[in-house]
Amino acid sequence: MPSPGIVESRGRRRLLRHPAQAVVLAFLLADVVGTALLMLPPARTGAGGADPLTALFTSTSAVCVTGLSTVDTPHYWSTFGQLVILALIQVGGFGIMTLASLLTIVVWRRLGLRSRLTAAAETKALGPGEVRRVLKGVLLITVSCELVVAACLTLRFALGYDEGWGRASYLGAFHAVSAFNNAGFALYSDNLVGFVGDPWICMPIALAVIAGGLGFPVWLEVLRHRRRWRQWSLHTTMTVGATAVLLVLGTVLITVGEWNNPATLGSMDAPGRVLAGFFHAVMPRTAGFNSIDYGDVAGGTLLITCILMFIGGGSAGTAGGIKVTTFVLLFWAILAEVRGERDVEAHGRRIDERAVRQALTVALLSVGAVSTATVVLTELTEHALDAIFFEVVSAFATVGLSTGITADLPGPAQLVLVALMFLGRLGPVTLVSALALRERGHLYRLPEGRPLIG
Repeated sequence: MPSPGIVESRGRRRLLRHPAQAVVLAFLLADVVGTALLMLPPARTGAGGADPLTALFTSTSAVCVTGLSTVDTPHYWSTFGQLVILALIQVGGFGIMTLASLLTIVVWRRLGLRSRLTAAAETKALGPGEVRRVLKGVLLITVSCELVVAACLTLRFALGYDEGWGRASYLGAFHAVSAFNNAGFALYSDNLVGFVGDPWICMPIALAVIAGGLGFPVWLEVLRHRRRWRQWSLHTTMTVGATAVLLVLGTVLITVGEWNNPATLGSMDAPGRVLAGFFHAVMPRTAGFNSIDYGDVAGGTLLITCILMFIGGGSAGTAGGIKVTTFVLLFWAILAEVRGERDVEAHGRRIDERAVRQALTVALLSVGAVSTATVVLTELTEHALDAIFFEVVSAFATVGLSTGITADLPGPAQLVLVALMFLGRLGPVTLVSALALRERGHLYRLPEGRPLIG
């Protein structure tokens, strides 16, 4: 019979061989614990505890930093329940930033020499032996951003809305944590609709969402090369550049599309419309805060928001979606094919063809998941297709925006959304890690074939 030391050693080797499994198990455990806590009677304001489906849906939405909810958060959940949700959001956001960064290091170690040299050049922020620095860095960035935003919001709630300092501090801290972790949970029944024209509320939350969505590797490199952006790695350049472009395009398209809509931006002055347009270009990146009712927006705005939600934010950050780097890689691959170029090139670098294949795999599997879930929910509910599609993309991209149909969905449909949130939160991370760790070469190549395309 093997000794406990040998068994433990084997367990560690098995864990290192399949590190993505540890990520999934950790989030499953957090989800189960959160569900159990939310089912306790003290967690809700009414008599008795929450039913299992409501607790499971809320726990999954919180730990996957999504923000979708089947109940009215400020009225259904007690202070204890809200604190449980806040803790799950923090665990989920911190966990995904840390685990995704650590997976990068694990993958780095398992690559071959040539791949290692490429990774060292393009992922300057992370490398072997930096586990402690990753943990400290993620903690420092998380706490710093959340404290600054919480202070700004607390002052505004206290001085601008006559909240007591205790209540203002609670509101400030809750919304700061929810914003930085891209969760979208709010302590108001209409989310942030009541603050649509208040830049002192909307801007700190929007900036926190952007900060959390960029990802720890990007922040580490930006802070290291504050004034030397030309020394940024390809990953950081692509993430920051694509984020800026999508924010500008999203702001313009949403603002123009809703400019004359009296139910959304039409009744506001010009600065208020621009503020609301910018806010709702940020939120699909992927935080579920909203200062206008998405049930009243135009069809074009819904489609634009779905696209932004599906793309998501940066890798190893609190945002969901397929990630901006995946989207940009596919863009450069299409551009290279249209130009008839043999290699995919971007910012003076040739992109590894395996990275392009991984991006294509993530994108197509994500499209398949969204399409399948949309068909299933169409059969389970009688809601309009556009509302169902919006809800599905929001769940998969862990955004949390809704046209208002979440609470009306039957139990099986809510379980589909639960699975989507979990898949969308961990699927891309674990899939890319698994693909990278399975890389292996052959000593031979089969004869080339060329099927007809188009």
